[in-house]
Amino acid sequence: MPSNIKENGFETLIVESLVNDNGYEQGSNADYNKDYAIDETRLFRFLKDTQEQALADLHILDSALEKDRFFKQLDKKLKCDGVIELLRKGMRYKHLRLDLFYVRPSADNPAAAESYAKNIFSVTRQLQYSKANPLLALDMCVFLNGLPICTFELKNQLTKQNVHDAVEQYKNDRTPDEVLFSFKRCIVHFAVDDNEVRMCTELKGKNSWFLPFNKGFNDGAGNPPNPNGIKTDYLWKEILTKDELSNIIENYAQVVAEKDEDTGITTYKQIFPRYHQLSVVKSLLNDAKRDGVGGRYLIQHSAGSGKSNSIAWLAHQLVTLKNNDGKEIFDSVIVVTDRINLDKQIKNTIKGFMQVSSTVGWAKSSGELKKLLGEGKKIIITIVHKFQFILDDIADVHKDKNFAILIDEAHSSQNGSLSAKMNMVLSGSVYDDEDDLEDKINTIIDGRKMVENASYFAFTATPKNKTLEMFGKKDRLPDGTTKPAPHYVYTMKQAIEEDFIMDVLRYFTPIQSYYKLAKTVEDDPRFDKKRAQRLLRYYVETNKYAIEQKADIIVEHFHTEVISKGKVGGKARAMVVASSIKRAIAYYEAINKLLEERKSPFKAIIAYSGTSEYMGKQMTEADINGFPSAKIEKEFKHDPYRILVVANKFQTGFDEPLLHTMYVDKGLSDIKAVQTLSRLNRSYPGKKDTFILDFVNEPSVIKDAFDRYYKTTILSGETDVNKLNDLIDTMDSIQVYNSDDVDRLVELYLNNAPRPQLDPILDNCVEIYKDLIIEEQIEFKSCAKTFVRTYNFLAAILPYGSVQWEKLAIFLNLLIPKLPSPQGDDLTEGLLEDVELESYRAEAQETMRIQLENENGEVDPIPVGTDVGIDVPELDTLSNILKEFHDVFGNIEWTDEDKIKKQIADIFESVRNDEKYQNAMQFSDMQNARDESNRAANEAVLKSMQSGLELLKAVQDNPSFKKWLLDSAFNATYQPPAHQATL
Repeated sequence: MPSNIKENGFETLIVESLVNDNGYEQGSNADYNKDYAIDETRLFRFLKDTQEQALADLHILDSALEKDRFFKQLDKKLKCDGVIELLRKGMRYKHLRLDLFYVRPSADNPAAAESYAKNIFSVTRQLQYSKANPLLALDMCVFLNGLPICTFELKNQLTKQNVHDAVEQYKNDRTPDEVLFSFKRCIVHFAVDDNEVRMCTELKGKNSWFLPFNKGFNDGAGNPPNPNGIKTDYLWKEILTKDELSNIIENYAQVVAEKDEDTGITTYKQIFPRYHQLSVVKSLLNDAKRDGVGGRYLIQHSAGSGKSNSIAWLAHQLVTLKNNDGKEIFDSVIVVTDRINLDKQIKNTIKGFMQVSSTVGWAKSSGELKKLLGEGKKIIITIVHKFQFILDDIADVHKDKNFAILIDEAHSSQNGSLSAKMNMVLSGSVYDDEDDLEDKINTIIDGRKMVENASYFAFTATPKNKTLEMFGKKDRLPDGTTKPAPHYVYTMKQAIEEDFIMDVLRYFTPIQSYYKLAKTVEDDPRFDKKRAQRLLRYYVETNKYAIEQKADIIVEHFHTEVISKGKVGGKARAMVVASSIKRAIAYYEAINKLLEERKSPFKAIIAYSGTSEYMGKQMTEADINGFPSAKIEKEFKHDPYRILVVANKFQTGFDEPLLHTMYVDKGLSDIKAVQTLSRLNRSYPGKKDTFILDFVNEPSVIKDAFDRYYKTTILSGETDVNKLNDLIDTMDSIQVYNSDDVDRLVELYLNNAPRPQLDPILDNCVEIYKDLIIEEQIEFKSCAKTFVRTYNFLAAILPYGSVQWEKLAIFLNLLIPKLPSPQGDDLTEGLLEDVELESYRAEAQETMRIQLENENGEVDPIPVGTDVGIDVPELDTLSNILKEFHDVFGNIEWTDEDKIKKQIADIFESVRNDEKYQNAMQFSDMQNARDESNRAANEAVLKSMQSGLELLKAVQDNPSFKKWLLDSAFNATYQPPAHQATL
């Protein structure tokens, strides 16, 4: 007989594995009660075997009537509390409590082990679940003590069906009006084929949302080839084992209630961990148990990957984690975040597992932290900004305790000074007033180091160089160097490919602005050309007329492309990112005015911090909006508010899945670009795409930023500590201070000398600094700031310390605030009074997809350079400055735009096929390749004469257009040699 490659063969394989290898029982349709969706046979066998006396006292099996009464109460509890709650906490029936599941035993608890062994895991195939439609059958259902916990629809690629067909079957045929498929009746519904697994926790017909439950492959979606079997066999061999399912029920699966404070309506969401969440939490727990206290772990999890739940699951399990001797490893878990709402999320997540009131606390001050520790709170959450102050006066509390520090978005919460302060506090490094100076300095040095009584778990989507160096794993390379990298990764690439988050760069439209400025003075004054160009662009882009023009584009686009096309099921929202508060207010006014003029049903909201002038008064965002700042997020979810105008707010940590479109009028790069544009990436039912309209940024800059964090982010090398000595040498040569100044000031400062004894030493140094030429002022202040910033960071991770470095850091920390900013001549003064905006036009370019590189990204170590200085001003006349400005931003009026586009495409293709260029790419460096690309492009332009002279004339007459064409030809065709591409 040939192999059974049909769907029923796939089903047989899974069932036999569960029964033969995992100790399951195989159920039958005869055991199943369709009225209540229960394996009646095994439910009562479990109760008889474990609670026989209670069963007898309750008379449940005395008659059909009594049994039905029990089933009705069980049905009521399952509808109300859900199967997860009943398994975890049991149910009260009449005067007794019945356990429906026994949790995994702790070590050396034979009684608990005996009870756990009595749990009955069973699987029924081709389950005829429907009373109304007896022929309907589900492929598989897993029961625990007779209660259904997982359902399965199986498909087989060898019979030309896949996981998506299984999903459609759930959506179309497995309706929630059937008892088995009603909300909270089962924990999870799996769609499975031999290649992928998807899961859903609440069936809603067509609106059912299935998430991937895959391992990932090559940092992307899917599963790796399995040399020992089917790709998806981890589902039944790892996840569906008795111990693992019990672990998920005890520590992960839950129903979370969310109450709307305005309406009083409570909604419920059932949660089941995705594979990567389960994997990372289990791995971290195993590592913490193996390593004990003092470990450092970096987790790079893509934005939108369910990080909040991962942090909460990890936190609640760390507080009960025991070593091999049965002793708890950590006394307390401290969660440091920059998101206020994480407190509520963690409390909601943990509520299903333990008593929140006695376990979780929110620390807003050092006094509260002391109080929470005194009350025995095991999990303490604090915002990073508060944590700095909390650490100031609690050092004596912690030296005999062990901590797990969970850092949410580590790149923003782990700056050098905060890290040093945290380490000092947790280590209890407080010197005595009687200590001599050297002892005091050594105590401070020891206190800066990563402490032995704390383990650090740092989560971030975009790890910076400091974060990688401080928390990353350091794998040694053959040449003896190390490249710090994350311990665990769930990449942006995988999240996008799994459709868990949106690809925000899929539809990106740059806007080209064209300006014309008129000179308003008769003479021709001279200005610093480079600074003048920047100032003129700022002047144009912030001009009221320009803002109104761009606002018109925004409002028109929002109505015609977002609202009219029913994006996100007609619920789509948009964000306008402005570069300053004043520009945000100008946008807010212009957009609302345009909305009113077109009688739009929608309005805009503005968001910024502090106060700013509006309508002649200093006003906050709350004053302008007419409701409190705390309500912005909530109001934005409801009409009439559809457009949110922001200035340095809501660009990080803002999770609004209805956000579909972003209008960017602010320069973005590196992490800021990724964080800002990623506000669009949250998935939502009916959300099929996103859109970015960018008035400022070049697509290549955005691509470079995202490439660093698309896959695993690695540090290219460790910070060279000797660069600190280079900085000292430079500062010493400028002679603003001497060693006596440093020693005297530090000794006075650490001995609590009065302020009048400190200032004369510092003020004398400031006067010397003021007498320096501007280049030396810039060089000294830059070196001083770099030294302090770098030393604060390195002191935490270096295995050794330097008394001299520590003294200098203390000295410079006190000196830097007193140093005035270097003041050179303003060679653009009066420029804006001499020009006025004559014309302005903004045109959308072709919408593009920014394709990211399928390679790990590298970030450079902390720069500790001494190459500082100031630009030498290049003076030029206002006429020439305006001419160059118009060359870049002026208009080109093509007579036949389509023909020009075709000619340009032909030029790119000609460059790509040029033999000399191909050889240069393969065997030479990038500069030679660029030279050959330029040559090939120029030759192709000349050949384009046969199709018309307009393109050639534009290249000859317009330097900015020629530069664009050559740059674009190279960027579109250059491919590094294979040996470089795989590095």
